[in-house]
Amino acid sequence: MSEIRARIFAVVAKVPHGHVVTHGQVAGTAGVPRHARQVGYALHDLPEGSPLPWHRVVKAKGEISQRSESGCENVQRSMLEEEAIESRNGHIDLERFRWQPDCKLGEIG
Repeated sequence: MSEIRARIFAVVAKVPHGHVVTHGQVAGTAGVPRHARQVGYALHDLPEGSPLPWHRVVKAKGEISQRSESGCENVQRSMLEEEAIESRNGHIDLERFRWQPDCKLGEIG
């Protein structure tokens, strides 16, 4: 595993139950700002059954990302709803549910 992916996974692992982060937020916290797509690629490559809370990572506007396999968005939506993270018209209220880590870049790991 690359060092960047390890940092991305370390950030995602810290996202608490009932909160979400954006791809860009994960990238910035992991020390690779402006690499939100790398976060998406890393999460896409997770093995099935991974304990990492990948479902807590959403798009910049609070939307669930489209998946290559039809219906996978519903899995993420259901997992978020189980954590009482509500969405309206496909959008999650980031002001209410966004996690703000108490650390500087590079301190997670």
